[in-house]
Amino acid sequence: MDTLTIKSLRFKGYHGYYQQEREEGNNFEIDLTFHADLRNAGDSDRLEDTIDYQQVLKTVELVMKGPSVKLIETLTKRIGDQLFEQFSDVRQLKVAVRKLNPPLNVETAYSEIQMQWQR
Repeated sequence: MDTLTIKSLRFKGYHGYYQQEREEGNNFEIDLTFHADLRNAGDSDRLEDTIDYQQVLKTVELVMKGPSVKLIETLTKRIGDQLFEQFSDVRQLKVAVRKLNPPLNVETAYSEIQMQWQR
């Protein structure tokens, strides 16, 4: 199985458990790892035979710029559910959502949720 990785898509989002996070926003990063047969695209050199980055980005943007949610678990699941439904040739998908600067009283790089889908 072949792998396509899209790393560190960055968004400002108004998601979080606390009201202040939902008002002021926070920065998020998203990693996506698709497992699919991509060799046909390697032979044909046609966008239709692979995973279209622009379509992926549109889907992720709809979730990240959509209504505010409290948990990054919710963002992760929504992104994964929609991408897995949209790209039926994908056999396995891994989605990681990182909240940069989570609201903690100590210095922290990020909090992260990872989920996987498999056919």
